[in-house]
Amino acid sequence: MKKLLLVREIYVEAFKDWTYRILKKYFKALTWFWLALFAITVYAFIYRLSTGFAFG
Repeated sequence: MKKLLLVREIYVEAFKDWTYRILKKYFKALTWFWLALFAITVYAFIYRLSTGFAFG
């Protein structure tokens, strides 16, 4: 039983802050993805304005 508790303790310590690291990387990737989509949208809008596209 003591070995089992020791293995459990080692396991918990090894993977303690994985959730934080995964979330941090996920939000960083999501931010870059959002920024790329926003840049494409702004580019398309400016392109349409500069070519005289009739809105509406």
